Amino acid sequence: MPTFHNDATLPTPTFPGSHVVLDDRYVYLSGLTAADIQGSEAILGDVGQETRWIMRRVQHLLDSVDCGLADIVRADVHLTSLEKIHELDAAYADFFESPHYPARTCTQSPTLLDGANVEITLVARRSDDDDLAVNRG
Repeated sequence: MPTFHNDATLPTPTFPGSHVVLDDRYVYLSGLTAADIQGSEAILGDVGQETRWIMRRVQHLLDSVDCGLADIVRADVHLTSLEKIHELDAAYADFFESPHYPARTCTQSPTLLDGANVEITLVARRSDDDDLAVNRG
């Protein structure tokens, strides 16, 4: 049975969804932008900085459910301009140990909420030891 989790450090979703959904094997994170993170207003427009802010918050969210960045198996990235993909990649790669990167899709989405330029959604694999161990609401 899935469990649904909202993080107290993020605004309550304005959409009908949860920040994190857990099942027996996987952690699913809803799309996250720098605009969702308090204090990020100053970095909006800098794709590299937005990516770093998001990935640090992703790390926090995964830690809160006993997972880590190394457990990510898939990431979907939305970027307002694919011309800035090198800035995104440079920041994103810093959060993984080469060559162990998750599967990834990157699409151009011309408009993201609140002026953000990067949105990241992901799936992480829970360790067998964590099965059914996390039950947060």
